[in-house]
Amino acid sequence: MKNSTVINIVLALAVAGLYIIYFGGSSKEKSAATNKVKGTNNPLTIAYVKMDSMVFTYELAKKLNTEFADKKETYRKEYTDKRIKFERDAAAFQEKVQRGGFLTEERAKQEQERLVGVQQEIQKLDYELTQKLNEMQGQISQQIVDSIASYLKSYNQIKKYDFILNSSSMLEGSPQFNITKEVTQGLNDRYRALAK
Repeated sequence: MKNSTVINIVLALAVAGLYIIYFGGSSKEKSAATNKVKGTNNPLTIAYVKMDSMVFTYELAKKLNTEFADKKETYRKEYTDKRIKFERDAAAFQEKVQRGGFLTEERAKQEQERLVGVQQEIQKLDYELTQKLNEMQGQISQQIVDSIASYLKSYNQIKKYDFILNSSSMLEGSPQFNITKEVTQGLNDRYRALAK
């Protein structure tokens, strides 16, 4: 998550820099700045991807998110089962206390302490499972971002864009510069090849 935040900040700064270059200086300087890379006669080339769309169409991301959902459901079931058992035991304890079902007050106190211990274990389990899920989700997000960044690096060695932006950092973008579909197709082809 930290890397995607850093990437978004860098991309936002790049967009801000382009904005300043375009709207700063004389009109002669403006046209030179927007059409050429400084110090060369080459035109500036920019493309963008829609990361949120890619997450839904990239097969690795779909697989990892499905595995995460399964693990989350397993954890939820484990927690729920323990919670329900505790609630039943606590209700049975209350009923037994009300009808005087304990032979001694000491035995009732021992059962109450046991139930308090079980409740604390359940709270601890809830905390631990939440931490595990948050950690897993962060690792999955990082793995997806790393995979996409790695692919874009090799993709751009061929395409030679000056900038490839994340559309979430842009205010507006012409559809002709949207390379999301092409990049997603390449990502999926690479994933299928590696999966074999």
